[in-house]
Amino acid sequence: MKITTRGRYSLRLMIDLAQHYQEGYIALKDISSRQDISKKYLEQIVPFLIRSNLLNANKGHMGGYQLTKPPSQITVREILESAEGSLMPVSCMENTPNLCEKCGDCITLPIYQGLYEVIINYFDGITLEDIINRQVSGYDYSI
Repeated sequence: MKITTRGRYSLRLMIDLAQHYQEGYIALKDISSRQDISKKYLEQIVPFLIRSNLLNANKGHMGGYQLTKPPSQITVREILESAEGSLMPVSCMENTPNLCEKCGDCITLPIYQGLYEVIINYFDGITLEDIINRQVSGYDYSI
């Protein structure tokens, strides 16, 4: 599994909004400036986060974006799945039930299932609030 630029920038966008959570709607140009990410790229990321019900949008003079929930209720898993679509380590695991004809006899499938469980448990255990408070496993982000 490799987190793409879209996933990394989605997380940075959401962290920025968490840091400014009490300020209401935040303009993309402000986030762009603080995060050194092009506004155009952020505009491509936002629809994924809105569709996943992680962001609210407000158009107009005081428009911008705001988290739909407090930072303590949004996990890294939600953000990355919104951006990446899936965190599955192998494509054969993306269907339920598994459609691979070798699934029943696959000796490596349990390895990938175990990896997926570790990934999900780890990312589910980190909220935006944890990140901004630097409280993730002693701030070393280790498993």
